[in-house]
Amino acid sequence: MGVISRKIFPACESMCICCPALRSRSRQPVKRYKKLLAEIFPKSNDELPNERKIVKLCEYAAKNPFRIPKIAEYLEERCYKELRNDHVKFITIVGETYNKLISMCREQMVYFVVSLLNVVTQLLDSPKQNVVRIIGCQTLTRFIYSQVDGTYTHNIENMVQKVCMLARETGQDSEKCSLRASSMQCLSAMMWFMVEFSYVFDDLDEIVSVTLDNYEPNTQSENDDEKGEPHHNWVDEVVRCEARNGGVAGSELMITSSIITRLRPEKKDASLLTREEIEDPKVWAQICIQRMVELAKESSTMRRVLDPIFVCLDTKRQWIPRQSLSTTVLSDMCYFTDNTVSRQLVLALLVHHLDHKNVYHDPQIKSNIIQIATGLVQQIRSEGVITDIGFVSDLCRHLRKSLQATSDSVGEQELNMNITLQNAIENCLLETAKGIVDARPLFDMMALTMEKLPSVRDVARSTIGSMIILAHTFSLVSSNLLSQQVFPEALLVQLLKAMLHPDPQVCAGAHQIFSALIIPNSNHTKKWQSHETSAYASVTVLLERLRKETDGTKIEKQGITTQDDSNKDIESAEEEWKNGRAHRSSPSFLKLSSIVDKTSGMTNSTEGGPSVMKFNEDQIAQLLSAFWVQANCPDNLPSNIEAIAHSFCLTLISVRLKSPNNNLVVRFFQLPLSLRNMALDPNYDTWSPSYRRLVLVLSTAMLMFAAKNYQISDLPLVESDIDPYVGISGDYQLYLKPRANLKKFGSDADNQVALASLSELGDKLCDSDEVLVNAIAQSLSCTFELEVSDLVGQLLEAFTPDDAFVFGPHSLVDFSYLEDIMNSSESLSSDMDFATNSAIDDAQSESSVTDLSRFIPKLPVSPLTSHVIGVGQLLESALEVAGHVAGSSVSTSPLPYSIMANQCETFGTCSRQKLCSWLSYESNHYSTTLSSNTNSESMKMSDGGDDDDERESGQPAEPWLALRLPPASPFDNFLRAARF
Repeated sequence: MGVISRKIFPACESMCICCPALRSRSRQPVKRYKKLLAEIFPKSNDELPNERKIVKLCEYAAKNPFRIPKIAEYLEERCYKELRNDHVKFITIVGETYNKLISMCREQMVYFVVSLLNVVTQLLDSPKQNVVRIIGCQTLTRFIYSQVDGTYTHNIENMVQKVCMLARETGQDSEKCSLRASSMQCLSAMMWFMVEFSYVFDDLDEIVSVTLDNYEPNTQSENDDEKGEPHHNWVDEVVRCEARNGGVAGSELMITSSIITRLRPEKKDASLLTREEIEDPKVWAQICIQRMVELAKESSTMRRVLDPIFVCLDTKRQWIPRQSLSTTVLSDMCYFTDNTVSRQLVLALLVHHLDHKNVYHDPQIKSNIIQIATGLVQQIRSEGVITDIGFVSDLCRHLRKSLQATSDSVGEQELNMNITLQNAIENCLLETAKGIVDARPLFDMMALTMEKLPSVRDVARSTIGSMIILAHTFSLVSSNLLSQQVFPEALLVQLLKAMLHPDPQVCAGAHQIFSALIIPNSNHTKKWQSHETSAYASVTVLLERLRKETDGTKIEKQGITTQDDSNKDIESAEEEWKNGRAHRSSPSFLKLSSIVDKTSGMTNSTEGGPSVMKFNEDQIAQLLSAFWVQANCPDNLPSNIEAIAHSFCLTLISVRLKSPNNNLVVRFFQLPLSLRNMALDPNYDTWSPSYRRLVLVLSTAMLMFAAKNYQISDLPLVESDIDPYVGISGDYQLYLKPRANLKKFGSDADNQVALASLSELGDKLCDSDEVLVNAIAQSLSCTFELEVSDLVGQLLEAFTPDDAFVFGPHSLVDFSYLEDIMNSSESLSSDMDFATNSAIDDAQSESSVTDLSRFIPKLPVSPLTSHVIGVGQLLESALEVAGHVAGSSVSTSPLPYSIMANQCETFGTCSRQKLCSWLSYESNHYSTTLSSNTNSESMKMSDGGDDDDERESGQPAEPWLALRLPPASPFDNFLRAARF
């Protein structure tokens, strides 16, 4: 008809305006997309949708992209219409059409994306039927997976809240489960998008929370948890049995310690799921966790993922070290990671969460978290070694705070919770130690912790207590590892500094750390005693349980220890201290005795022997010097003397296995001989008589043990029971006597008895010194092929600390360090009140400096060396002047130069007089013994120095100026101008 109207009847177009066939529209082709759109919808509700027609429509749209906006507009309007009419079947057709458009017209998506997102929003917001919302989730999922770049990132991110609300729908019917599964599937697609394009949504916390809700739903109600919490917390969580053989093959769970560790789960592939798995929200939640792990490729993103997980577990109170949500999620995350570094990062961040405000003040939750961390350590250790031990420092810090809180605890419940926390930390440290193959980072961490040991008593004790547990734990399972290396220098320096701490408990603790590391398993049952608080009694209980676990013994029934039993152990440990008990036949001493038996016949280090760490000669010299300085401190208690003796014996064993220098061996005998001479010297008034008696027993034990090591017998030594507080056992070990009343130590009555005893012993032993020295020299001469006379001369010399120990770059006699210690020691018996008066502060400053002289050993004057000034005397003189300077009041107003110079001259007058008198005596003494050539050369040097001094100052020369060094700084020039 159109052809006829155009060619045969051209006039009809303008004349017959009423004829529809002759209108202009009839000459245009029919719009095919409308016909295709009409065909995709069935005529009635009973007919099935024609998928072939949908594909045909999408093919048409791909070939004619300019028609896509009209097609999308029609689909959107039709969807709104069917939503109003509740025609779910037609809505399904609309969703399927959009899915086909997404897959077939991906390059033309820009033409229909707005319409698509509007339809999805309407579907997700539909409150009437769950099927409609499922269609919206499925359509959005297809859209997310079709993305090739981040163009529509913000559009997808805006849908997170809507999908998360659907995933939180409750109910167990099939529609609710399908809705949750579809929404979780959509969230897994969003996680895929974040992994693929390295973008993290702001609402990641919501995705994490919903994922955990669907990952492992909690079958117990909150009331059930509260009812079961006391039994679980106070009984089950203190189980101390060690899993040695792992899980049983074929079992679903591995039960280790008090933790149930999951076996490796099967990794899910979203494209290979069965129909049942597709409709299971737990499966999609696992896929979300897998993709969260993929997203956490770096430490920053790992923390971004784990932080909301931890907070969500805090909110849900799911920190339970049994088959719980926290154990399941964290264990599976470690399994899903491809490398050991990421697994250890999960562990480190978990331990770091202990500092979060949600759990920081709750010891029970902290203990649960640490038990879960223990399970992760076991899991990581089963697949490799532990290289990153940074979390160990956090564990030790929390252990220190728990020990300190134990000492401050006033209620039984608080005490029990801290004990549970300490048990959990110890177990975690033990499992961690089993996976460490390189101990150097651990030693560096210990040295760093002890580098700034607090001067406050309680904090210092808790710090040293945490290091004791760490050292014992590591030495129990790493004895072979420790025996293959030299004792770490940095840690040794810090240990020796801790041995000079003013608190006796800290000093003894430093010796325990030293003993635990030098010979693993040698001292792990030695009691950590305290008469002040129960914090250190709990350390004793921890070490005892640690020993029982490692030896394979069981505690109670099936390895379960109740909290009441822990309290009984602590009370027993406190009672031991009060009654002065000590175990004479302690397993530590038995172990040491067996080592001596093995090493006594060895001649070189190549023979098989016990596991002992090595020392170089410089370290041995520092140790001997440290023992000397410690023994010279008159504030020591019998427990400190016991610790010094034990460390001396362990050091000697290590040296015995090394075949050391002959002079070094001589110093091992020279040290106790010098202590013996000082203890028997009636004119040596630096020590009290009771302490002199204590040092005499110490020197006797040292000599007896050294003699046994080098097979020296029949030494004329004092009896081992002269002291009421300490004795010497059959294997020559110093020990605290049972039920010794240490409160009487150092009292007036005790000093009188000690003075009488020492006077009697001095008369008996006055002629035995020469016999003792000759016996030692005779035996050592056969061993080292040295002259007896040379050995006698070396043994008769007074022991002096090594120069590097006192003046070296790592000097342990650190005056600034000791000054802080002395200032803090005066406040130990007070309530930590600080004076505000400046005069009192000046007096304290003066006393703190002058009291440093007690750390400088005062040697008895020998007739052969009485004319030579000792290093100790010189330092005492310097400290005396320093004390006056520190004690002087310093004005805040500036002083003229002349007044300051006069003050310096006044302070130096006394010192110059002392030096002048000494030089005068030296000049007279050496003038009769030295040759004339030496005298003439000395006079020339003295004359030259005098001339220089006269030219500089214009004053007559003085003898003491001969010792002055050339100026090294402008301050020295100032002193010279001030004639100081």
